[in-house]
Amino acid sequence: MLKDNTVFVGNKPVMNYVLAVVTQFNNGAQEVSIKARGKAISRAVDTAEIALNRFLEGVGKKEIITSTEIIDTDSGKTNVSSIEIVLSAAG
Repeated sequence: MLKDNTVFVGNKPVMNYVLAVVTQFNNGAQEVSIKARGKAISRAVDTAEIALNRFLEGVGKKEIITSTEIIDTDSGKTNVSSIEIVLSAAG
């Protein structure tokens, strides 16, 4: 990837992220990465599925990467799950 086409999923409505993903592809991106941590993971999955099923023709899931990040909190270190869903245009 030449440009960093990454959508970070947080607490906004799912359609905000879907629009961001679709816009990236419409602007000529060949790959878009959707990233999320913790409770936002289900929103990231929804984003990918809605974008693929309703808006994007000829785009598929290239890879799904899961990991655990250790972050510092007031009560010490805690594990936070993270996901990266890479969508890729065919061709």
